Amino acid sequence: MKSISITGSQRESVGKVATKAVRNAGMVPCVIYGGSQPVHFTAETKAFKSLVYTPNAHTVAIDLAGKTYNAILQDIQFHPVSEAILHIDFFQLNDDKEIVMEVPVKLTGTSPGVLLGGVLNLNQRRLKVKALPKNLPDFVEANISELQMGNKLYVTKLPTNNFKLMHPDNTVVCQVKISRAAMKAAQEAAKAEKGGAKKKK
Repeated sequence: MKSISITGSQRESVGKVATKAVRNAGMVPCVIYGGSQPVHFTAETKAFKSLVYTPNAHTVAIDLAGKTYNAILQDIQFHPVSEAILHIDFFQLNDDKEIVMEVPVKLTGTSPGVLLGGVLNLNQRRLKVKALPKNLPDFVEANISELQMGNKLYVTKLPTNNFKLMHPDNTVVCQVKISRAAMKAAQEAAKAEKGGAKKKK
């Protein structure tokens, strides 16, 4: 999985007054969990642009005065009105411990059902995977080449390479629904066939 680098400054004062001062200075208060103790730090808002405002999944290399923490984004709080980032929680990665995180679904192939007029619905845009940090995928591939009209693609049909999908077997990733136009065409074809049969009689 691709990694994004963020440079920040570790902070000691974590009270409400100190946190407000951090935000007023255009910085985002953050904390890293998962280690022997939480690590509090701040970083400029713009440093999180590539991490937060993207559909892709990334690990994060957080540099604090020369010491690097490898982590993943765990939780983020936004202001209810301005949508400014208020706080971010990270979880520190351990090379020997599996981690659960969400990654995007990437559709591949062409569905025969769609070519016939069906509508492709992506039910799951992101899926939870469990893996060692080195095996975390950038995305989960979903091949729709065999989806006919009315077919569904379940998580059990997705390839998993050194990672596990944390979803029930009956989870539908995507499906090809019959469109109104296709349904109407099928009904008209059925009527025409029925009419032709009557004339033959």
